[in-house]
Parts: sequence; structure tokens; C-alpha cells
Amino acid sequence: MYVIFFMIGISLLLALGFLGAFFWSMRHGQNDDLYTPSIRMLLDDDLTTPAPVSEK
Repeated sequence: MYVIFFMIGISLLLALGFLGAFFWSMRHGQNDDLYTPSIRMLLDDDLTTPAPVSEK
């Protein structure tokens, strides 16, 4: 019976930890823009020209 109370306590602490992490991420803007990072690799254009290869 004591194991059940222990597991309930651990699960409540774990749930409070995840809830705290969620509120921290919302407060610090971690989920402001979810669309742009997923398409960044498609929009990333490298405008620099490669250095010429010298022939010897």
C-alpha cells in the first residue's frame, strides 16, 4: 500500500516538473515561431561565391 502512495507522490512531482518546464518555455518565448525553423533549410541561400581553385 505504501508503494502506491510513493508512486503517486513521484508522479505528482514529475507532472509538476513538466508543468514548470512548460510555463518556463512559454515565458521565455520558446514556442513563438514554430513554422520558420522547419522551412529554414529550404530558404537558406548561400550568396557567397566559393574561392577559385588555383591550378599548379
